[in-house]
Amino acid sequence: MSADGSVRAFVALELAAPLHRALGELQQRLRLTLGGIRLVRPEGIHLTLRFLGPTSPKQIQALGPPLAAAARGCRPLEARVRGVGTFPDRGSPRVLWVGVELPPAASELQRACEHAARDAGFEPEPRPFRAHLTLGRWRDSAARPVLPETDLGPAHLESLVLFQSETAQGGAIYTPLARFALGAG
Repeated sequence: MSADGSVRAFVALELAAPLHRALGELQQRLRLTLGGIRLVRPEGIHLTLRFLGPTSPKQIQALGPPLAAAARGCRPLEARVRGVGTFPDRGSPRVLWVGVELPPAASELQRACEHAARDAGFEPEPRPFRAHLTLGRWRDSAARPVLPETDLGPAHLESLVLFQSETAQGGAIYTPLARFALGAG
């Protein structure tokens, strides 16, 4: 937390423990062929719908009601986790990710999160939403890797979460500030 009480925050869909385990296993298989990558903690992997950055206590309060309404209006989601890639699409890779195929209702939920963020005083997100789960990051330049075909199967997504992100030794720590069950009402 900063001196003014703000925290670094984001809005995400929470993953179930079995998917976290499968992602950890995938990371270990990929680690053998990828040099110089820093893998994220498998238990911290999530599907970010809106990164917020520095967020004041007032903004956290303002986000609660619209995020709760967005979650109530969206039934639990069935997604498919498959495909491995890197960002950016050209040049030296910076981020290793696995793809998430989402139903149309997820796009509506993501747009509602974007509107909630703007209404709470955040600048519009300039990049289009691309559903993915970050597996790791490269600090230094690296060759573009050859990545295997990957299909981790279906995933059931049931919770929208406003997370706080804190930098820690060994990787970021994510703490839920508010959790909203999808379709609960």
